[in-house]
Amino acid sequence: MHEHYQIPAFALTLLLLPSLAYLAARFHDRRTLLWFFGFLLALVRMAQHYDGLILWNFSNEHLHPWLAAAGMVSIQVGAVLFVMSLAPAHVYIGRFRLPLAILFLLPVVIYAVIYDGVLRQQPPYGSYIFVLPALAVCSSAIALVWALKLDEKRPVPRAVIPLICGFMVVRAAFIYVQLGPGTLLTFSECAAHFMTALLLILLGRRFSPSVVLGALGFAAWSLSLTIHYPFIARHPELVLVINQCVVMGKVVAALGLILLALEDQLAMNRTAAERERRARREMEAYSTLAFSRRRVEELDHDAVLICEQVAENSRFAQVAMLWQQPSGAYRINGSVGLDRATIAALDALARRIPPDGFLAVGANPLAVEGAQTVQLDLGPLLSPGDELRRLHFTSALAVPMRGSSGAEGALLLAGMRRGEPLAADDLLPVELLTARLQAVRGMTNMQEQLIDAEKFAVVGQLAGSVSQQLHNPLTVILGYASLLADSKHLDQSERKGMDAILSGARTMRSTLESLQRVVRPPGAQLAAVSVTELLTDMERLYRPEFQRRSIEFRCDVAADLPRVMCQPQPLRQVVLHSLQFAIAAVEASTNNGRSVRLEATAEGSHVQILVAHSGASFEDPARAFDPFADMRPMLGQNGDAASLGLSLCASILKENNGRASAVNLDPHGAAILLELQAQKG
Repeated sequence: MHEHYQIPAFALTLLLLPSLAYLAARFHDRRTLLWFFGFLLALVRMAQHYDGLILWNFSNEHLHPWLAAAGMVSIQVGAVLFVMSLAPAHVYIGRFRLPLAILFLLPVVIYAVIYDGVLRQQPPYGSYIFVLPALAVCSSAIALVWALKLDEKRPVPRAVIPLICGFMVVRAAFIYVQLGPGTLLTFSECAAHFMTALLLILLGRRFSPSVVLGALGFAAWSLSLTIHYPFIARHPELVLVINQCVVMGKVVAALGLILLALEDQLAMNRTAAERERRARREMEAYSTLAFSRRRVEELDHDAVLICEQVAENSRFAQVAMLWQQPSGAYRINGSVGLDRATIAALDALARRIPPDGFLAVGANPLAVEGAQTVQLDLGPLLSPGDELRRLHFTSALAVPMRGSSGAEGALLLAGMRRGEPLAADDLLPVELLTARLQAVRGMTNMQEQLIDAEKFAVVGQLAGSVSQQLHNPLTVILGYASLLADSKHLDQSERKGMDAILSGARTMRSTLESLQRVVRPPGAQLAAVSVTELLTDMERLYRPEFQRRSIEFRCDVAADLPRVMCQPQPLRQVVLHSLQFAIAAVEASTNNGRSVRLEATAEGSHVQILVAHSGASFEDPARAFDPFADMRPMLGQNGDAASLGLSLCASILKENNGRASAVNLDPHGAAILLELQAQKG
C-alpha cells in the first residue's frame, strides 16, 4: 500500500535541512553539522524504504538486498550521529584517539551488511550463527563503555545513563532471541533515538520549546520498534498510527534541534555580552591605579594594592605578586586571600626559583586558548616536605611579566569564583594590567637610572666648578706664602706659622686635584649602536604612557639607518629624557593639539634624532642646554630640574662625539635635535 502521508514529512524534513546547514556554517558548530548529516541519512533511508516517494520502487528489500543494506547502514549511522553530537566520548588505543561512536558503529555496520546484503534478511546459517551475536556483543560492550564515559564527563545524575544502557543491552538480547536478528537492527536505531531524547532532557536542564520538541520528536521516532511486537502487528490501524507518529516525529525533532541551535547561540551571545561587560568594568577599575613613581621600590610597595584590586574585580579570590629582586632572586611582594602560612611557604619557594628559563615562552601550557596566562605547576619546584604540599597549594595560574632578560615577575592567580569555564575574556583585563605594570616598572627603572645620572652629573659639575674656582686663589696663596717663607726677617714663631699655611694649602691643592679626577672619569669605550632598535624600544615603552596622557605620539624612523658610535646606555638616557621633556612641555602648554613626534634620519656622515612637541617654544634656543637656563616659562615649576637634564644630555652627546641643539617650530612648538657620528664603513 502506498504511504502517501509520508510525502509531506519527507518534504518538510528536506526543507529544514538547509537551515541546519546554514546554522552549522554560520556558527562553526560541530554539533549542528552532525545533526545535518543525521537528518540527511534519515532522508536517504526514507527515500529507499518507503514506496510512493520516488518514481522507482525499491521498497521491496528482498529484490534489492544491497540497497536495503545501504539504507540500513545510513539510518544506523544517522541515529548514532545524534547521540554523538550530545555525548562525545573518546578512548586512546596506543597513540590514537578514537571516538567511541565509530567503535560502536563498526560492528553495527558489519551486522547490517551481513544480514541485509549477504543473508538477504534470512535466518543466519553456518558461521553466521556465531558472527552476528558476536558483533552484537561487541557493540553492546562499547555502548556500556560509552555510557560510563558519559557519566564521568557530563553533568547528568550519576549512574542514570549506564543503568538505562545496561537495561537496553539486556533488552537487545531478548529481542534477538524472541524477534530475530533483523529486529535487533531496528532496536539499535530506536535505542539511539531514545537515548538522544533522554540526553536532550538531562543535558538541556531547561523547559524550553527546543528541548520539548526535540525530546518528543526523538521519542516518537523511537516507536518504530513497537510495530514488530506481535500484539501490535495484528492491528493494521494501530500500526498505521505508529508509523504516522514516527514520520511526524522526524519533522518535530528537526524543528526542535534547529530551535536548540538558535537558543544555544543566543545563550552564548548573552554570555559573551556579560563577559564583555565584566571585562570592561574590570579594566575601568584597573585604570584608576596610578603607577607613576620615581623609584622601583616605591612601585613595588603598591603590590598589595594591586592584588586587592585584582581580587576585588576579577574572578580570582587569591592573588599574589611575584617580582625579581636586583640580586636576581624572586620574592612575593604582595598578596590577597592567602593565609600567612601559604604566603610564607610561597615566598620561600620563590627565593629558590632559578631565574633562567622560569616562565619562558612555551615552557608551560596555556590556561586557555588565546590567552597569555599559563598554568604553573609548582610540583617540580617543591622540595620534600614542602609546606605548600600540606597546604594543597601546588598549582596556580601565572600571568608572566617578561622583560628583555626573561621573566621579571608574575601575577599568581588562584581561587576562581563562579562555576562557568574560564575564558580568555576573563584573563584579558588582568593581562593588560600586568603588561602596563611591567612597562611602567621598566620605564621607572630607566627613569631612576637617568635621575641618578643627572644627580651625579650636577654634583660633578658643581664639584668641578668649585675646584676650578678655588684652584686660582689657592695658587696665589701658595705663591705668596712661599715668598714669605723665604724671607730672612721672620722670627721662629712666624716661620712656624708660614710652614703651617704652606702645609694646609698643599693639602688643599692635592684634595682638589683628586676631586677633579673623580668628577671627570675617563670616557667609556664607544660601540656601534642601532638607532632603529633603540627608538623602537622607546616607542614600545612610551606609547602606553602617551595614550594614558591623551597625547598623540608618532614615531618615524628612516629605513636603513647606519649605526652610530657612542655609549649605548648614556644615549638611551638622552633620548628618554628628551621624551620626558617633550611630555612636560605639552602638558604645561595651552596650545591646541597635544602631540609628540620622534624621528630619525641620516644626513651625510651623521644620524639625527628629532624629538618635537606641540608645547611652548624656547625663549632662547641657543641657551637651552645651559645648566641653569630658566625653563619655567616653558615647563612651569619643573623648569629648573628640566634645564639640568638638558645640560646633562648635551654633555653626554659631547662625550660621544655628538652635539645637541634646540629649535623652535612654526607656528608653535619646539624640538630637540640630537646629532651623532655614524659608523664608518
